[in-house]
Amino acid sequence: MQEVKLLEKVIQVASNASDAILNIYNNSDIETSSKADNSPLTLADLAADRVIKEGLMALQLNYPILTEETAEISYDQRKDWNKFWLVDPLDGTKEFIKRNGEFTVNIALIEGGTPVLGVVYVPVQRVCYFATTNSGAFIKKTDQPANRISVKKLSSDETVRIVASRSHADRRTELLLENLGAHECISMGSSLKLCAVAEGSAHFYPRLGPTMEWDTAAAHAIVLAAGGRVCDAVGNELSYNKPDLHNPEFFVLPTDSDLLMNTIKLFLKSESR
Repeated sequence: MQEVKLLEKVIQVASNASDAILNIYNNSDIETSSKADNSPLTLADLAADRVIKEGLMALQLNYPILTEETAEISYDQRKDWNKFWLVDPLDGTKEFIKRNGEFTVNIALIEGGTPVLGVVYVPVQRVCYFATTNSGAFIKKTDQPANRISVKKLSSDETVRIVASRSHADRRTELLLENLGAHECISMGSSLKLCAVAEGSAHFYPRLGPTMEWDTAAAHAIVLAAGGRVCDAVGNELSYNKPDLHNPEFFVLPTDSDLLMNTIKLFLKSESR
């Protein structure tokens, strides 16, 4: 299937999942249960998961689908997957429960361990971020044309604009930010933090707490296409379909941000003393 046509269809799948989420968000009391790791699960997570699976299977590409709600698929089953869908049907369930609007639908296509297509849909705002490796990264707001986005390089005399997790603040991140000197920090939920770097409204997103592959994959594709990187502490880009689906600690920033990477390395070195 042609890349542009495939992207259009995946955006529609994400939009349909957003409708299913909003139907519950706007019209129901939010009932939660707990997964094995004690993270919250709502009817909206399950509804979006069902809509996305049905939509992706209808494309008849026969790529396997791994979602947050089917994470029990073993590595033996998926180790030979070269190309597959990686999905977080509702990223930011805690934000959904708080009804602050900062949650997203995330669909990525992974090839050879790298995200090559990503769609991040923001249901409440009706905003969609999307990208492919070859076409660049874009944002589309309701009833407006899509606009290309790109990361913003940090100049030496500029205050660093940082995004951090609203629901997962921690002391180590605070210490890292103190090492950056003058900075402005904005808290937000879900994969919106990666998208903020991709669109240039923030320079830097450090994540020192635990995340899973489906939390980052779609927005990672958008960051890459926008001229940024999502890397671990030694500068290696995150990879996908690992035996263990946990991500390492990671940092989202423009590709050529030596100042930020040097600060990260010095901070981590000081921790190891």
